[in-house]
Amino acid sequence: MKVLVVGSGGRCHAIVEALSKSAQVDKIFCAPGNAGIAALAECVAIKETKVEELKAFALEQGVELTVVGPEVALEAGIADAFKAAGLRIFGPTKAAAQIECSKQFAKDLMKKYDIPTAGYETFEDFDAAFEYVKAGSLPTVLKYDGLAAGKGVVIAETLEQAEEALRDMLQDEKFGKGKVVIEEYLEGPEFSLLCFVNGKDVYPMPVAQDHKRAFDGDKGPNTGGMGAYTELPFITDEDLQYAMEKIMRPTAAAMVEEGCAFCGVLYGGLMKTQNGIKVIEFNARFGDPETEVILPRLTSDMCQVFCDVADGKTPVIEWDDQATLGVVLASKGYPGSYDKGFVIEGTEAVDGSIYHMGTALKDGKYVTSGGRVMIVVCKAPTLREAQQKAQAEVEKIKCENLFHRTDIGDKAFKY
Repeated sequence: MKVLVVGSGGRCHAIVEALSKSAQVDKIFCAPGNAGIAALAECVAIKETKVEELKAFALEQGVELTVVGPEVALEAGIADAFKAAGLRIFGPTKAAAQIECSKQFAKDLMKKYDIPTAGYETFEDFDAAFEYVKAGSLPTVLKYDGLAAGKGVVIAETLEQAEEALRDMLQDEKFGKGKVVIEEYLEGPEFSLLCFVNGKDVYPMPVAQDHKRAFDGDKGPNTGGMGAYTELPFITDEDLQYAMEKIMRPTAAAMVEEGCAFCGVLYGGLMKTQNGIKVIEFNARFGDPETEVILPRLTSDMCQVFCDVADGKTPVIEWDDQATLGVVLASKGYPGSYDKGFVIEGTEAVDGSIYHMGTALKDGKYVTSGGRVMIVVCKAPTLREAQQKAQAEVEKIKCENLFHRTDIGDKAFKY
């Protein structure tokens, strides 16, 4: 089978690696891919949002399965275009992807179908939004309504922070023209529950926890994710059952009811509060960096799982019981501005998996070409062992312009 993976980051590297283990797959294309993915797949120089070019390529090459990584491709309507052309694609339609692409759509859906989430209001006008914040309590959560590459959420602890964030989003249109959703602030440990979904059929993956802040101790600005791990001791079987029965399955059923049935990966960004588990956000695709710690635990055939879910069949999905932990190496300055082109050495010495996020090849050597550059993932029988191993292995990578957190996974031992 020929398979096309759309995307370029660490998530797509992990998907390509999982597909490469399938006996059914004899050729993988990745558009546009990256320097690390190139070792496993043929990289094709087509941007994720060039839907018509991607469709033409898939038809010309006889691609039998396309897997979509990033949300920008889903928002561009790639699933709709491929399905209309008779191509099998794993990923939701543009209408279904609204659950991620519009915070207001997601919040209104949850309100209508009584899915537990934080209270909220939506604003287009700066003055009205700021008056609402002033009349409420702090901290408060401000979310840009559209896509913002994981950077459109601000937890404002002061009125000054709230004012600055609202100006960024509504007056200066930092992420484009859009609305802002203002939510009540919830407290508790966050976790990610990713599920394979087709219509009302929902199949959970192992839960994971992402680390959004740039620096140790959850300090610094929000990023696209600085590390993740699976095996969360503070999430019980009862918690998982509640999340499935009260959140994930009802959300999938609600999408069917609304006429935009979901097919692909539905990502629940959840929080275990004192008043039960609540939704922080939904994504319409694999999370990054959660994918890089979840997929290495899959023992089933990845290609078969994708095909079965896309075709509406019941997939066989089995996981090993190892803990996995990944540490992201990012360019100094990220998530702000950063320099590129620094040589990366020592990757061949790492005893673990390395998924490339933002690298390029220059004169036969890997160099930095993005904000998040790569993630080192290690597996072990216990989370503590996986943490110790990953922290030891990441130190083997040498590059003068990279930094990483040293406390990924520490939260697991606090609850």
